[in-house]
Amino acid sequence: MRETQLVAGEAALSICKSLLLALNDQKIMTEAQVRGVLEDVAAAHENTIKDASDPEAHRQISDLINNIITGGNSVKNR
Repeated sequence: MRETQLVAGEAALSICKSLLLALNDQKIMTEAQVRGVLEDVAAAHENTIKDASDPEAHRQISDLINNIITGGNSVKNR
C-alpha cells in the first residue's frame, strides 16, 4: 500500500473512532450499538476475504477492527 493510502486510512480510522465516541457520549448510540457497528464491519471484511482480489488486506482490516473491539479503543468502558 502506498504511503498516501496509509495516511488516508489512518485519518479515516481516527475520524470514525471519534464519531463513534461522540455518538456514545451524546447518548445517540449505546455502547452495545457501537460495538455492533464495529462487529458488522469486521464481519463484512471477513466475508469478503475469499472473493477479494487482495484477501490479506481484508483479513488485516478485520483483525484491526476486532482488536479495537477487544481493546475497547472505540468504546469507553463505564
